[in-house]
Amino acid sequence: MVNTQVANDLLLVDKKERKKLTSSAFRHIEIGSAWINQTIRNTNAKTKVKHFKRMWLEVNNQNFEISKQGKFYTVAFNLLRGRKGRIPLDIHSASHTDTLDKIISGAAKLGSLKLCKSKKGIWYVLISVSMDVPDAGQVKGWIGVDRGQNNIAVAALPKGFGRFWKGGRVKELRCQFQRTRCKLQNAKQLKEVKRLEQRESRIMTHINHVISKQLVQFAQDFGMGLRFEDLSGCRQTMKQKKKTKSDAANNRDSWAFYQLELFTRYKAIRAGIPVESVPAPYTSKSDHRNGVLGVRNRDWFRGFDGYRCNADWNASQNIGQWLGFSCPLSLQKPVFAMATVDAEGAVNDSPLTGEAS
Repeated sequence: MVNTQVANDLLLVDKKERKKLTSSAFRHIEIGSAWINQTIRNTNAKTKVKHFKRMWLEVNNQNFEISKQGKFYTVAFNLLRGRKGRIPLDIHSASHTDTLDKIISGAAKLGSLKLCKSKKGIWYVLISVSMDVPDAGQVKGWIGVDRGQNNIAVAALPKGFGRFWKGGRVKELRCQFQRTRCKLQNAKQLKEVKRLEQRESRIMTHINHVISKQLVQFAQDFGMGLRFEDLSGCRQTMKQKKKTKSDAANNRDSWAFYQLELFTRYKAIRAGIPVESVPAPYTSKSDHRNGVLGVRNRDWFRGFDGYRCNADWNASQNIGQWLGFSCPLSLQKPVFAMATVDAEGAVNDSPLTGEAS
């Protein structure tokens, strides 16, 4: 790629001299001066890079425009030096119509444009946009979101039904990728191992994007906020056997709990939905009806009076109605989980955090 070669040629120039260069030093390159100037800026910003595998073309918001003709949106820009004509490209507007309309009306501010090519040979234009988001409004209540492995996420309405996102298919995929990686490693195919890891990561990222979008829509439909359990530092506090850590399906270190929360947070901010974090200890061990410790056995929770319900649904109820380390009831024999935090206690999907302990 011509632009990548320009970036690598710049690396051969002394840093002090490189900062003084402009597009006039590359008049022999057919790419427009705006693209070349941005490539120079991007190269100067990468102070520790010795060689670029790929440097995509990038330009600021003064050198492209987005317009609407009928029902179709187009983005146009000058690519070649000395050419006044602009290249129109169709935009897939299924999930970006609102944003595109804000750009055209001036409610959103354009950022930079990056031109890149996928592994399948399809060219894409990536555009950054800045816009004001609505302030978080008043909500009727809080939807608790419990994260785990058997169920990637469980979101429950206060004392109501819950929505489950099963993790069985994800476990199958992780096992399948693990078996394939072992075969490739034995065959010394290290490049294929790396490619497979990247593919697995993309699949899991896509799954988290889909779930986060549905979580935000679920909260919008009922006019409520979202509450997550605070899992910061959980990698250091989760206890796992060696056999569990060697199993890709059950190893909790490889599950992207934080990524799901991160994706949900920024989507919720755009929609004006408040998001909170609550301490994680005992959210899965406490009875959502009264805060009393019960017994969790895999997928089921049993209270001291024999009450039974789904363990993840129970945890999501506790997260949604969290009131701190106090409980309004005063029972004699049972112990309230929120009143006595045991530093030794934790559960599989709700480990202790440094802040809570």
